[in-house]
Amino acid sequence: MQVFRGFHHPGIAPACALTIGNFDGVHRGHQAMLALLRSEAQHRGLPSCLLSFEPHPRDFFAQRLGKPELAPARIAPLRDKLSELQRCGIDQVVVLRFDETLAALSAQDFIREVLVEGLGARYVLVGDDFRFGAKRQGDYATLDAAGAREGFDVARMMSYEVHGLRVSSSAVREALGAGDMEAAARLLGRPYSISGHVVHGQKLGRQLNESSTGAGDGFRTLNLRFPHRKSAAHGIYAVRVHGLSDKPLGGVASLGVRPTVEEAGRILLEVHCLDWPAALGRDGAYGKIVRVELLHKLRDEARYDGLPALSAAIARDVDQARAYLAAHSASYVKVSRQTTRDRI
Repeated sequence: MQVFRGFHHPGIAPACALTIGNFDGVHRGHQAMLALLRSEAQHRGLPSCLLSFEPHPRDFFAQRLGKPELAPARIAPLRDKLSELQRCGIDQVVVLRFDETLAALSAQDFIREVLVEGLGARYVLVGDDFRFGAKRQGDYATLDAAGAREGFDVARMMSYEVHGLRVSSSAVREALGAGDMEAAARLLGRPYSISGHVVHGQKLGRQLNESSTGAGDGFRTLNLRFPHRKSAAHGIYAVRVHGLSDKPLGGVASLGVRPTVEEAGRILLEVHCLDWPAALGRDGAYGKIVRVELLHKLRDEARYDGLPALSAAIARDVDQARAYLAAHSASYVKVSRQTTRDRI
């Protein structure tokens, strides 16, 4: 899969079958839509292409209004979205920067400058609630009429349901916000996960257990940055970590702003592996890309009165995570991710 920032690149396909949207989470509704796009692209002898935007348009407008609280909580960083799009078999992804210029484009100018001249769209597939252009003036009827004039086909895919529930990014955010990781996994077609490079932190985890019990390395953690202001999930979780050894490692993780030790408000995923691979040594994980599956929420974040209290809370979390993972190990060994065929 090729990824382009903008469409002024020599390697971009001169014509394509296209879908448009943010695809936050790449949930089962998205997956069904992408399967249809691939089928239509192959039928026409065209590459499949997805057009997305960064920042999320709602992020942009929330900042412009000075009301960041209106921005949606983000399900996944761009890295994870691109990884799932590749798994779905998309040929190329074009990420447009959403800024004042793009926000001001009329629906007709967006069609002409982006879809026709920029991407060479020959087939355009959109969702049933698709709106575009300045002040959201454009809709499916606008796009369909333009397709008749400009020579590209337009199709619309209606809502996708699982057990009577409409699958949407909003539904995934609601499940994650409620800590219902099982419901989120059903909507996504896979366990919810976050990936990223392991970065250096404050090394505080190594001190926590030492400060209260005198134990060796304390609660050594892997630190992954979540590159958005708001995450859909937050709290303490039983997790599995992929990318450090041949088999996934059980762990306990905190996703949030670390209220006991930091006031910066930056979102960080901190993961303590229950059994550290000896081959990695003390610092062998730094720089590696890992994927962390958040399987079960243990509790919300909390502020503690000092490091000994925080250390005791983490020890309880470790015990609960071990118990959960031991009780559910068979189901997670059997299936971690559904195949693309299973997910559609």
